[in-house]
Parts: sequence; structure tokens; C-alpha cells
Amino acid sequence: MATALSLQKTITGYEDLGDLTQPIQALAQFYRAFNERDLARMAENWDNSLEAAMDNPLGGITRGWHDIRAVYERIFHSPHKVTVEFHDYSLHVFNDVFYAAGRERGRLESHLEAKETRVNLNFRTSRIFRRIDSQWRQVHHHGSIEDPQLLFVYQSAFH
Repeated sequence: MATALSLQKTITGYEDLGDLTQPIQALAQFYRAFNERDLARMAENWDNSLEAAMDNPLGGITRGWHDIRAVYERIFHSPHKVTVEFHDYSLHVFNDVFYAAGRERGRLESHLEAKETRVNLNFRTSRIFRRIDSQWRQVHHHGSIEDPQLLFVYQSAFH
């Protein structure tokens, strides 16, 4: 049985995480982990196998939790703070798999050498989760920045 929902409620990561058996809660768990720079929570959200895959502007295509984690470590341990929220998305549930496709908006902020930087971010993104041992685990993420100038600024901040 398949369920498809077009949702307008923004996911910030600060929603109640009481029932992680629900797809929306698994998404909220990811955004909380990301926005709080919480690698332990991020590891709980992702499938920790070699089957996991991510394609994003900072890491390119990475496979396996070990390499995916390294991308998040680079972001989280950077002097730049990135926060994002998920909006304008649809959610599709098929038994033990669900995917969400939509947009992220957020901000990159840094305070380096008395120079303050603030950049508004916009991503197209999709996330795929699989139910593993009764818990939703992220197995795939694809994120992209449409604006070439914004992509350059974002990538330059982490190199």
C-alpha cells in the first residue's frame, strides 16, 4: 500500500521526536541532528551500512556511513554554522520505504577574523528512508543548489 502526501508544514528539527516510527519524526530527527551538529543523533538517523549513499554539494557522491559521516564532521567542525529546514515537500510511503522530496532553506553564518558572513541557502533535496529493525533509517540523500553563484559561495566556505 502506498501513501502520498503533499505537505506544507515546515520541518525544523525542533518538533516532538516522541514517535520515531513515524516518517515525519524520522525527518525531524535528521534536521535536529543537523541543526544541533549532533553526530551521535545523525548516526542514529542514518543506516550505518555500506548501502547508504549521499550526493550533495560538499561531499559529491559518498557511499557508506563511514564516508557520509566524514562529510557531516567537516560541516559540524567547521567555523561556519549551517542551519536548514525542510519545506514545500511531498512524502511517499511504501510499506518499509519512504521518500521525501522538496526544498530546504537555511543559512550559513560565520564570524572569522572580525568578518561576519551570512548567506541565505536554498537546496533542492530528496531523502529516502528504509525501516530497519522497526526504525526508519536514512539510506539515501540528494541535495543540490540551483544558483551557481550560491553553490560557489557554499563550497568555498568549506574548502
